[in-house]
Amino acid sequence: MKIKKGFELRDVCDEHIIVAYGIENIDFNKVISLNESATYLWKNVVDKDFDVETLVSLLLQEYEVDAETAKRDAGVLLDEWTKAGLIE
Repeated sequence: MKIKKGFELRDVCDEHIIVAYGIENIDFNKVISLNESATYLWKNVVDKDFDVETLVSLLLQEYEVDAETAKRDAGVLLDEWTKAGLIE
């Protein structure tokens, strides 16, 4: 999977926000705020193919977390990004 074109991470008032641009995203009317770990993952997978195992590996490299927790958290994040229409 990949993050769809037309979405960009921006820092707004000390918040990490996903913004949409381009005609293909004209109907996108959500505000998506990312926490620190989701921002870290976004920055490391933007413009790349990735899967849940990629996210798990990144979490394990950056944070002191066990593999089971990393896998659960990565799965929840992917579900949220999918429901928001951010990935393809």
